Amino acid sequence: LKCSFLPKPMQKGDWNGAGCHANFSTKDTRANGGMEIILKMIKKLEAKHDLHIRGYGEGNEKRLTGKHETARIDQFSFGVANRGCSIRIPTSTQANGKGYFEDRRPAANCDPFTVARLLVETCCH
Repeated sequence: LKCSFLPKPMQKGDWNGAGCHANFSTKDTRANGGMEIILKMIKKLEAKHDLHIRGYGEGNEKRLTGKHETARIDQFSFGVANRGCSIRIPTSTQANGKGYFEDRRPAANCDPFTVARLLVETCCH
């Protein structure tokens, strides 16, 4: 038995990688009209995609290939209920017009404090 936090621990075969998806919300995104704020945050995340990728774990290019419910590392995307994009908006968030989003880019070996800092700095400033 071997435990690994590598983004793609199984190099041979057609396997999923290991991510550390980050759910993100603020008081404003959870309030009425929150979906508008979420979409503005996503635009900010798109503008800083490369910065976030650099802070989201080493070797993540092996996981973020566009296969196995991942986005490509070199392309930013978002969508509702889409597990193959960078940022996933849950169906419930869309239906309610408020809630949270999921950043699916962080790798299993990321520093969660760095991920949180990048999300707050990008989305809240």
